[in-house]
Amino acid sequence: MKRALISVMSLALLAPAFAFGAEGAESEEEFNPEHDFEIGEWIPIHLGPLDLSINKAVAYLLLGTACTIGLGLLLMRARIGAKNEVGRRQAVGEMVYDIAQTQVAEQGLPHKAIGRWFPYVATLMLFIWVINIISFIPLPLSNEKFTVPGTDLELPTLALYAATSSISVTLALAFMTFVFTHFEGIRYNGPVKYFKSWIPDVPKVMYPLIVPLEILGQFMRLVSLSVRLYANMLAGHMLILTFIGLIFVLGNLFIAPFVIGAATLFYLFEVVIVVSIQAFIFAALSAIYIGSAIEPEH
Repeated sequence: MKRALISVMSLALLAPAFAFGAEGAESEEEFNPEHDFEIGEWIPIHLGPLDLSINKAVAYLLLGTACTIGLGLLLMRARIGAKNEVGRRQAVGEMVYDIAQTQVAEQGLPHKAIGRWFPYVATLMLFIWVINIISFIPLPLSNEKFTVPGTDLELPTLALYAATSSISVTLALAFMTFVFTHFEGIRYNGPVKYFKSWIPDVPKVMYPLIVPLEILGQFMRLVSLSVRLYANMLAGHMLILTFIGLIFVLGNLFIAPFVIGAATLFYLFEVVIVVSIQAFIFAALSAIYIGSAIEPEH
């Protein structure tokens, strides 16, 4: 099991290097890790000013959706053994469920709203976690291609890419929470009471200053949710790709053990810690924002 893990991790770290090598063989373009985050346009779909084209980010989102559904069915539909023994799959499923319920939903949502919004925050946490994990697996979903030796067949290179390193993706996820937050706030409290709850208990002479700040604060939640996830995933991938790319930038294989070792440390840090923390924080803050809108006095 350990050997398999080491092999997969090595492949994941070296995959971008192979891609950069293929690029360098075809052109003299300087190495730039930003190129790996270009989403391109694979299947153009334009409805007037609306761009619905299929690109690399959309492909990863579709793959992440399928994997999230599959993971949910695998963990949550696992059956108890003949002797009522809890299997490993069910144990993992119950652990994920317990974290989503006790650490996310119950900590941020009022009791009366848990039944309604627990499925949303739990799915959000699992979906973001799956997308983040997929981003560290080398997949042939790349804008770059290489020609198979001896043939004219072109195949996409293996690459690491995080859909959550695109601000449009994280902003769309944050926008859902933003809309649900104010929808629930108005539904439970009515528009007058809800929007009045934004204004703190201060002298009326300060309203011209306080009210714009409170409105701005509501929109800053949208920014903080999206930028936090986007920046963390983008920075992690940029560091890994930059360390690997040093081999080709400097043209010295003697530094390979150092850069591969550094990239491995960053890779493990991202996979073991950052991926789960970012998914948890996004879901937990979503629950807190929705809960605070339902019961603004708290």
